[in-house]
Amino acid sequence: MAKEYANLINGKPVPARSGKMYENRNPADQDDLVGVFPSSDAEDVNDAVAAAKAAYPEWRALPAQARGDIMRRATEILVKHKEEFAELETREMGKVIKETRGDVQEAIDTGFYAFGESRRLWGTVAPSELPNKMTYVTRQPMGVWGMICPWNFPMAIPSWKLFPALTCGNTAVIKPATLTPASVDAFVGALHKAGVPEGVVNIVYGSGSKVGEALLHHPDVCGVSFTGSSEVGKRIAEVTGKNLKRCSLELGGKNAQLVLNDADLDLALEGVLWGAFGTTGQRCTATSRLVVEAGVYDKMLEMVVEAANKLNVGNGLDETVEMGPLVSDGQRNTVHEYVEVGKKEGAKLVLGGEPLAGGDYDKGFFYKPTVFADVTPDMRIAVEEIFGPVLSVIKVKGFDEGIKVLNSTRYGLSSAIYTKDVNRAMKAVELIEAGITYVNAPTIGAECHMPFGGVKDTGNGHREGGWTAYEIFSELKTVYIDYSGGLQRAQIDNA
Repeated sequence: MAKEYANLINGKPVPARSGKMYENRNPADQDDLVGVFPSSDAEDVNDAVAAAKAAYPEWRALPAQARGDIMRRATEILVKHKEEFAELETREMGKVIKETRGDVQEAIDTGFYAFGESRRLWGTVAPSELPNKMTYVTRQPMGVWGMICPWNFPMAIPSWKLFPALTCGNTAVIKPATLTPASVDAFVGALHKAGVPEGVVNIVYGSGSKVGEALLHHPDVCGVSFTGSSEVGKRIAEVTGKNLKRCSLELGGKNAQLVLNDADLDLALEGVLWGAFGTTGQRCTATSRLVVEAGVYDKMLEMVVEAANKLNVGNGLDETVEMGPLVSDGQRNTVHEYVEVGKKEGAKLVLGGEPLAGGDYDKGFFYKPTVFADVTPDMRIAVEEIFGPVLSVIKVKGFDEGIKVLNSTRYGLSSAIYTKDVNRAMKAVELIEAGITYVNAPTIGAECHMPFGGVKDTGNGHREGGWTAYEIFSELKTVYIDYSGGLQRAQIDNA
């Protein structure tokens, strides 16, 4: 019998006030019921925020190093249960087991990094312009944060938010994605086993329209951290902006890999296969466009089609499988609609373009690896985020046109260039409009100690990951200490 979950409020399991529940099933096998979860609403959010608000004074008063020790202990629990949590992720999200192991490992890396950062929440000391006076800047926590998470990285992305927010001294209410709630329960369970006090982290399950909206509007929520679509991100920015709440937005992408004539084509092939079809294309950093210089276009296209056609698609718990299902029937329908759009626009479908059917495929939401050739930069499949295993291949005359095409979308998250010319590589780093650029590596593969985020419609300037995440979840306080024994007036007495 599948586990029945409850909201976690003030350290205790609490059913949704509505009494309603929903099922979470394996996208590779709909017969596999992962769990049953509450369908919560604003009343449940109110309870959770009240618990987080009550827990905040004691938690913020704990020395940062003590909070960091708890993050370390939680991370050690993740290490111990890595395989168990990876299997859970694969069951509820669908991506292959080697990727969910990587997802849990990313949470582990982020946790150990947080442990280190708890001793590096440094401020700045600067000389005063007046005698017998000192000035410095320190960082302080902010209060209760609302966190709204996506389904494609069910443990890594919650760790990007919770580890730095808690280390800074904040409390939190987290809303997991409705499609992948069990992984967040496992992650927060590790935090509580490690010693996070009751009320510091609260989970409220449910839809964005009810739980998410309630978090946005709640007067006791000081900030919202969101990862998801640009359309929803704009809505969050609108609501939080009206109330002067801080918000951190990590949004969509339409990432391109540029391959020049002098590139190592075998290396470029490995990169685009991993970037386009890893996680079944369901990454904000996925390689959805392959931009190829004319001299190697035909060869590169031939190599991609041949290799993608050999990918083993199936249930991600099978170690031999290279690509799992899409996360839901709705996502599969969206992908197929885009394939039909591409065909109508005149792109040449050279591989895939339809769901996988028959046998075990009928139990899940599988789709064939899909490749379009002769795509032009203005086609919808070249500019809109599809979030599926669909690759658009675009021919360009040279480097300058390649950079222009790469920059020709409203997004700017990740990018890649393959070339042996260091001058071209460095010029690309300068000219590409993206928050992340890889040279001779795919568009996916961010490391936890480095800033993560993008430009244009990909976000609002904040960067998750690395030291920059701690800037999101803390406030600066400037301090002046005058030990002169008299009144000193800056800009007046020193003029």
